[in-house]
Amino acid sequence: MSVTEQSPTEYDDMEFRFLPALALALVNQPRATLQELANSIGVSKATLYRFCPSKKQLIDRLISHVALYYINAIKRAELDKGSPQEALSRLINAYLTNKEFGIFMMHNWRPDYLDESHPDKSWINGQDALDAFFLRGQKEGAFRLDISAAAMTELFYNILAGLIDAERRGRIPRNSLYQLIELSLNSCLSQPSKT
Repeated sequence: MSVTEQSPTEYDDMEFRFLPALALALVNQPRATLQELANSIGVSKATLYRFCPSKKQLIDRLISHVALYYINAIKRAELDKGSPQEALSRLINAYLTNKEFGIFMMHNWRPDYLDESHPDKSWINGQDALDAFFLRGQKEGAFRLDISAAAMTELFYNILAGLIDAERRGRIPRNSLYQLIELSLNSCLSQPSKT
């Protein structure tokens, strides 16, 4: 299944460039007011209020934005081009571009985002796209057959989230994050590379 076509994100607009900082501020200061959040990311309360007039709306809108951001990251990775190993490398890089979104979603994830009845299908579409990618890799002999494509998708998300959080907490150095993710996902390859 391919990722559904989405319109370009609002992230390219000037006023939306503060979203990664806002995502991290919401994690680091979960009880902060809009004024405190605005101060922490260097924008006025009026700017933040124009974006969303309440904290709940702010979190909901940011969750929707992150879903669209990840759909676009999957598109940028061009999972159907080149070898599955090269595509996996592009996917990791695309997801790491704004690690703050991953941290934010770890703290705001709800299992019902993957429920068929949920109105926003972005999360399901992203999961389906990764399942299809890992299945393609299995068919081409790049990924192991004894681990399902769905399990590889879960491994990808959980390894990425765990190591991004470990980096944020200072448990692993920033410059080794990509290498550690790649090393961890190496177990999915049919013939793991020696790293």
